[in-house]
Parts: sequence; C-alpha cells; structure tokens
Amino acid sequence: MSHNDRILTTHVGSLPRTHELLDANARKARGEISEQEFRDILTDSVDKVVKREKDLGLDIINEGEYGHITSGSVDYGAWWNYSFTRLAGLTLTELDRWADTTVYRSTPGHLVLTTFQDRRDRTRFKNAYEDPTTGILTGRAAVPNPEITGKVTYIGQEQTQRDVSLLTEALKKNGVNAGFIASLSPGAAARLKNTYYESEIEQLNDFADAQHEEYKIITDAGLTVQLDAPDLAEAWDQINPEPTVKDFQDWLQLRIDAANRALEGIPAEQVRLHICWGSWHGPHTTDIPFEAIVDQCLQVNAKYFSFEASSARHAHEWRVWENNRLPQGRVLLPGFVSHSTNVVEHPRLVADRIVRFAQLVGPENVIASTDCGLGGRLHEDIAWAKLESLVEGARIASHELFG
Repeated sequence: MSHNDRILTTHVGSLPRTHELLDANARKARGEISEQEFRDILTDSVDKVVKREKDLGLDIINEGEYGHITSGSVDYGAWWNYSFTRLAGLTLTELDRWADTTVYRSTPGHLVLTTFQDRRDRTRFKNAYEDPTTGILTGRAAVPNPEITGKVTYIGQEQTQRDVSLLTEALKKNGVNAGFIASLSPGAAARLKNTYYESEIEQLNDFADAQHEEYKIITDAGLTVQLDAPDLAEAWDQINPEPTVKDFQDWLQLRIDAANRALEGIPAEQVRLHICWGSWHGPHTTDIPFEAIVDQCLQVNAKYFSFEASSARHAHEWRVWENNRLPQGRVLLPGFVSHSTNVVEHPRLVADRIVRFAQLVGPENVIASTDCGLGGRLHEDIAWAKLESLVEGARIASHELFG
C-alpha cells in the first residue's frame, strides 16, 4: 500500500492493552473466567483499539497484538512468548528467560548466543543494569523459557484464525481497508535452548515451515503479515566474545534464508519485515551498526521494511539510504517516534525526519511508523500521544512534499 499524494502512517504492532483486557488475561491464567466471557472482552477490546487507531488518523493498523495472549496483569506485550502454545516440539522450563544462563549454540563461525544477563551492553553497564532506579529494565517480564525437545511443527491454526477474525471483523466495522498482523520470523522463533536438533539448518528449516503456516493464514485472509525479526540486529549483542562482522553475517544469512523459505508462495506485497535492536531501555552501546546488516536484511522477500530510525543510538543511520541503496519496488517504514523514551516527539521533528527520508528514497517509498511496538514499553497515555504526533507530523510533511 502506498500513496502518491500524502505520507501514510502505521506502527509496528504492540499497543498498550486496556486494564479490562489485562485483568481478563490474569483471570484466564488463573482459570477464573469462562472462555466465552474472555472472548467477549477480547473482541470488544480489539474493536475499540481499531476504532481508536482509525479515529487518530493511522492508515495501516492492526489489533494491537491483543490476540497474542499475555500471561498476567501487567502489559509486557507478547511479541515472542505467544508462539510457545502454537508450536509443537517445545517444553516449558521452570526458569524464566531472563534468569536462564544457558547458552544457545550456533554453527556458522561457531557463534554462541547467551541470555540477556550476559549481553555485552549489560556487562559494560553492570552497575546501571542492576540499579532498579535507572528504569533500564522497563518492560521486563518473567516468562517461562521453553526448550526445543522435539521436532517443531505448527499447531496454532485455530489461534491464528481467531486473530485474523478479530482484526478483519473490527476493520469491517470501522470501514478500514488495510490491516496487518505481526508474526515471529523463523530465526526469532528458533532462538531457544535446543536439546533436539543436531543441525542448525534443520532446526531453522522446521521453524520456517511451521511459521509459513501462520503467514499463510494471515495473508490468505487478505491481510499483511509482519515478520518480527529483531534477532537480525540485536542478537549481535548476545554473542560473547564479540564476533567478527563476517562471522555474524554468516550467522545472519541462515536466518535470512529461513525467512525466505517461510515466505515461499506469499506475495511480497503482503509482507513487512521488522528489525530492531531490542526493546529494553538501556544504553545500547554494543549494537551492531545498521550498515553491516542492511543489505542482507533487504534480501528478505518483503515489500515493506520496518526499522528503528529515531532512537538515540540509531537516528543518525538515515545515511545508509544514500547512494540509491533501496531496491526497486521496496517501501521503507522508518520509525519516526521512538519506544525507548518517554519524551513525546514534536510533530515538527517528526515531519523533518519524514522529509529527510523522502528526499533520499522518494516520498512514495516512505510510510511513517514507530521504532518498535509501544505496548509494555510506555504508559498508554504517552504511547497514544506519540502516535498522535506521528500522524500530525505526517500531515505536515505531506503538505510540504506534495503541496
């Protein structure tokens, strides 16, 4: 979807859940709510969030990832852990993913991924990360950490069809044409402790084949699927010792190939790829430069390319789009408001950022978005204020670019 008379707007996916939905999620986890009552609350919540997105002026919207069920009464989002019940071959452990010190082996370049506790950014700023007053761990959730104990296959057809129905019905009620649903990339889904697969390629292929089924359900309904693939960027910080860029690129290529395997037969026009450097509010001094990975990420068969463009660590990287790097037929969805600060960006700043990108790749190849999902990272009032600023900034930029 693109426009030749104005800049369209969207966001990355997760939106703050309502208190009613959070309470329903918690009651569901405790077995204190009937399935029908929960479905009624979920449906009503999705209808309301779609209406709010439309009323705000967003063009390409979703269900806020409300269908990706959380496991408690705090809004941490569910971009990753929703998949645990949709994939066979996983066994939940007692340890949460933040406390587990297990390493995740990887073959190319003999890279080894560690947990959040051992990230190089966390090691460098150990005192700050361990000080609860810094707010660095905003969005931290205790989530059971599954391990791969059998062949991975897809069993989430009914749950994904529910997500599709929730969004399509809400779009219809509100007269909205364009919608998307977020789904894990194979590489992100596979980033688990593995006690079953001997071959990493076999592991990635099985995750790709499983996720393909989810993508097909979404796109067969006429919706766009967004592949959430933060691992393509933020996994760099999860490798100790720091690898060479070449070794990381070799590791990355397997994930790129797996994504394309999962997308076989799905039109690129119905695919968005989202990458980021992780949602935690930390220094991020050990992030890999965008320059080192952007060309590989552009190999994914997706028309739309979503990435951070406003965080304090990556806002300068608009320069990677100089010298005609954007392939023909691709559209950028840069983040023009950030999930990692409570400061609400001024619409004029948003407009300036949009105009800069439009001058680099053409205004028809830019859709204004957010750096990452806002749900669980920001207070709901701040999150919606940022989206309002995004829409107003796009209006200002459209007037200047199109007249």
